Amino acid sequence: MLKPGDTIGILGGGQLARMMALAAAPLGLKCHIFAPEGDNPAFDVTAAHTIASYDDEAALKAFAGAVSVVTYEFENVPASTADILSAKVPVLPAPRALAITQDRFTEKSFIRDLGLAVPEFIAVASLAELEAALTRLGRPSVLKTRRLGYDGKGQAMVRDDVSAEIAWSTIGGAPSILEAFVPFEREVSVVAARSSTGEVLAYDVCENRHAHHILAQTILPAAISTQTEQAAKAAARKIAEALDYVGVFAVEFFVAGSGADEALSVNEIAPRVHNSGHWTLGGAVTSQFEQHIRAVAGWPLGSVQRLGRIEMENLIGDDVARWPELLAEPGLSLELYGKREVRAGRKMGHITRVIR
Repeated sequence: MLKPGDTIGILGGGQLARMMALAAAPLGLKCHIFAPEGDNPAFDVTAAHTIASYDDEAALKAFAGAVSVVTYEFENVPASTADILSAKVPVLPAPRALAITQDRFTEKSFIRDLGLAVPEFIAVASLAELEAALTRLGRPSVLKTRRLGYDGKGQAMVRDDVSAEIAWSTIGGAPSILEAFVPFEREVSVVAARSSTGEVLAYDVCENRHAHHILAQTILPAAISTQTEQAAKAAARKIAEALDYVGVFAVEFFVAGSGADEALSVNEIAPRVHNSGHWTLGGAVTSQFEQHIRAVAGWPLGSVQRLGRIEMENLIGDDVARWPELLAEPGLSLELYGKREVRAGRKMGHITRVIR
C-alpha cells in the first residue's frame, strides 16, 4: 500500500494521464510521467517527467527506480516495456491485461471463453481468408485490424457494394478479424474498478453516441432495462476477476432489441480509464481518475454514486473554441486538456452537465 508522498509512474503523457495526475494530487500522491517526445499535456501538471521511447531500457529502469508503482493511460504499451518495468516495480493493471486486450482476436476469444456473448468473429490473415470469412458471416460485416485500432481507425465496413479487395486494402492488409455486424439499438459501457483486495465497484451504465467513429456524447441513465444494467455490471465483474485486474477499466457493449427482448454483446474491453467515464469528473462522488489512483495505490475504493442525470459531451477539434460560451452556462463543468494543436477529430476537452 502506498502512503501520501509516494510516487505513481504513468506511461503516456496525454489527457488521461493528466487527469489521473490531477486526481492524485489532493490525495497527497505524486506522479511521474514517462512518454516519448510530443504533445504531452500531462507534463504541465506534474513535477517529474521522463521523455524517452518505450523501448529505451536504461530510461525505463531509471523510471522504475523513481516510482512505487507503474500504471498507464493507454493499452498499446509495448509488451517489452511492461516486462522491463514489472521486473523492478509493480505494474498495475498487470501486463496480462495488456496482452489480452492489445489483440482483438485474443480479446474476443477471452470474452467468449468466459461465457459472455460477443459478435461472431473469424481471424483473417490474407485476402483469401477474408473472402472465405465473408462467405461464412455474410454482409454487412466489420473488418478490424487485430492491433492498434481506436476511434474507428483500423476498421472497414464490408457492405454489399464493398469488395473484399477494397476492404483488405483499406486496413492495409494487416492481420485482422472479420466480425459479424450487430444491428444494435444503442451502445453502452460499464466503467468499473477492482481493488487489490478484490472489491469491484461499477458506475451506472452509460449510453454512448458517436459521430465519425468518435465518442461525441455520453448520457446517464442509459435507456435500458434494470435487468440489462445488472447483466452488464455482472459481465464487467466477471472480466475483472478473470484478469485479476487492479484499477479502472471499461467494457463496451452493443444492446440489441428493446424491453424484454434486450440482449447484450461485448464489443471490447479498455484496460484503463475511459472516455465514456469522463462524466464521473463532477458527476459522481468519486471520479474514475481518483478511483484508479486509489486502486493502484492499494487504497479503499471510493463511492460510485451518481449525482444526477448526466450529459457529457466531447469537445472535438474546433469545438474547443466554444469555451467562453460554455463557461457562461450555469452548472456546467468544463475540462480542457491543454493540447497545443487543434486538429479535426482530436479530443480537446469535454463538458459535463449534471441535472439534479
